[in-house]
Amino acid sequence: MILLRHGQSEFNLHFSATKVDPGIVDPKLTPLGEEQARAAAEALAGEDIRRILASPYTRALQTAAPLAEARGLPVLITPLVRERYALSCDVGSPISRLATDWPHHDFTAVEEVWWPQEEEPVEEVAARARAFRGEMALREDWAHTVVVSHWGFILAMTGQSVMNGQWLRCDPAGPEPTKVVWRHG
Repeated sequence: MILLRHGQSEFNLHFSATKVDPGIVDPKLTPLGEEQARAAAEALAGEDIRRILASPYTRALQTAAPLAEARGLPVLITPLVRERYALSCDVGSPISRLATDWPHHDFTAVEEVWWPQEEEPVEEVAARARAFRGEMALREDWAHTVVVSHWGFILAMTGQSVMNGQWLRCDPAGPEPTKVVWRHG
């Protein structure tokens, strides 16, 4: 499968400059982030993509949109691939609002309030990544799936830190990362 980190968000822009949480809840993409999303869709044009999964955060939904539009595919939403809940950007938006803003996405398997209410330990992110790996390894279409996710989840899945708009391949049946260093990117 392909793991795609969302494009630059308003939070990323401020946090990368100051390393201080700017207090932006469920941030949107910046113009650069929108360009990164379009560039990712173009870079993946030659891939045999049949399924798109995305985190419910607005920045992930915005990143998935150009790819979904180019492919004529629905976006299936799963909180399993969301970011680690630790900063203001990790407070999400209620599904009723997201479903109104994104009527072509599939939110059917997501609760109204889907994000945790307290900081999520790193071990829980690793457990989510293992659960997701297990689910994907059982699917025949895993090699044709793009997952639009976040720095922390991709780190837990692969042991690699990726920048906004970057993507990498991941074999869910392959080895799990042996060492993960949690320094927010």
